[in-house]
Amino acid sequence: MTGHYPKNSLEIQAKFLQNKRHYAVSKVHLVRRRPFMKTAALCLNVVCCFFIVIFAGCSQSDLQGKDLPVMEKRDNFRWPDGKRAAISLTFDDARHSQITNGVPILDEYGTKATFYVSIPNLDRGLDAWKAAAANGHEIGNHTLTHPCSGNFPFIGDRALEDYNLDRMRHELTESNATIERLLDVRPVSFAYPCGQKYVGRGRNLKSYVPLVAEAFWTGRGWMDEWANDPAFCDTAQLMAMELDGKDFEQVKQVIDRTLANGGWLVFCGHEIAEDGRQTTRSSTLKALCEYAQDPANGLWLDTVEAITRHIRKQRTGKAG
Repeated sequence: MTGHYPKNSLEIQAKFLQNKRHYAVSKVHLVRRRPFMKTAALCLNVVCCFFIVIFAGCSQSDLQGKDLPVMEKRDNFRWPDGKRAAISLTFDDARHSQITNGVPILDEYGTKATFYVSIPNLDRGLDAWKAAAANGHEIGNHTLTHPCSGNFPFIGDRALEDYNLDRMRHELTESNATIERLLDVRPVSFAYPCGQKYVGRGRNLKSYVPLVAEAFWTGRGWMDEWANDPAFCDTAQLMAMELDGKDFEQVKQVIDRTLANGGWLVFCGHEIAEDGRQTTRSSTLKALCEYAQDPANGLWLDTVEAITRHIRKQRTGKAG
């Protein structure tokens, strides 16, 4: 009878011994590797700890530098004298009612505002504007000719779509020179006419925000929906909320929201009277001044320049 079994018991024994030796050798190799594996694991732990320390040190260094996370910046920022928020009142275009109605109200309450003047409108009340500037109201730049989008029918040949950066630079520098000559002040604050910040159109469109950032401390927008975060905001693009046509209850809602966030609320108006188109109501202006002057409300009401000076000092340690 034939089969596939080993020929005899000696062959079976030999195979068993061969397998046993192979198992024993493998076990020895495994045992020998264990000290090496333990050493490798220890080295890996040391390397990981090293990098954790390095990264932790870098993070701590970053927290002490200028590139702080937004929340850290907010935690480090302080308004002066324990105030909880700031407000700036700004008015555009040198409208005549600003001089005849607005400035007397502001002076009555000892409040200073920022006026972004349009050069052609200064002639009508030049002496009054000189007096306002001498009395501490801030005079800001609003360009030489007030260019806006050509979609506005009143713009004519001052359409931003037809401008380039050189032409806009001329608007800024000539306006500053004219204001300095007429009112003996050199503006550090700017407001974008119509809140628009571009020249050109389509693929050739350019932002002129960098020109404003180069020439001024601040550039103020228009028709925005929120207050500025003083620790974070781009001062070349300050947000501004409309004051025209609002009663004080509407204004107070925005102020209360700003107080809750510790922000800087910039209001913008045009005419100042009790009613009319693009008009800040005299009654609202009076109520706002009274509310801001109450120490219990924790508000700092001042010009854009004054508040910017404080923000620059908080951010850099330098006021100018």
